[in-house]
Amino acid sequence: MTAPTSPSPRPDRRGFTLADAAREFVRHPSVWMIATAFAVALSARVYAGDWQSTDLLVPVIMLAAFPFFEWIVHVFVLHWRPRKVAGVTVDSLLARMHREHHVDPRDIPLIFIPWKSLLWVLPLAVAIAVFAFPRIELGLTYLVFLTVLGLGYEWCHYLIHSDYKPRSAVYRAIWRNHRHHHYKNEHYWFTVTSTGTADRLLRTYPDPAEVAASPTAKNLHSATPAR
Repeated sequence: MTAPTSPSPRPDRRGFTLADAAREFVRHPSVWMIATAFAVALSARVYAGDWQSTDLLVPVIMLAAFPFFEWIVHVFVLHWRPRKVAGVTVDSLLARMHREHHVDPRDIPLIFIPWKSLLWVLPLAVAIAVFAFPRIELGLTYLVFLTVLGLGYEWCHYLIHSDYKPRSAVYRAIWRNHRHHHYKNEHYWFTVTSTGTADRLLRTYPDPAEVAASPTAKNLHSATPAR
């Protein structure tokens, strides 16, 4: 599997539909990797059986926690400022790719989770499912729903950066939030799949009219050379 080396062709902005978006979406490695993990986890969960009430509780807790997980990852992992520790520059692939994403938010391959990162993220998720739950069936429930959330994140993030125009009020609010983050000020609006959730509670949801445009919104920390 190799990463795309250049941005994918962009369909005409006029009349860009959900079908157009879906055709582009399924071309990317991270989507197939997460979808495969979902299919395997779901098959294993169905085979394992032993359904209990906690199998309903885990998805509810995960759904409630996901906006905060997004916020934490966005702030502390994706917006990591490169720094030297004992003479060695500490700077992850995720942070580097995210800075590139801010330079050109319409570069389609950069919208998606880097597939190389999933080579360790997915095994880590499996390890959590196996060792962090009191029974393996519950761990598999966690893994199934985690991959559902992962696919939902990838789809929502891609759609926001595509030429698809918001039609529902909910999607329009989510779309506007993330666009403010990229084109207004990168220090606010960190959630991607929801709006006004974790950002409101963690004080990163200001009135856009009262926020000054940031000179580094497209060049985080002034760390990425201009294209």
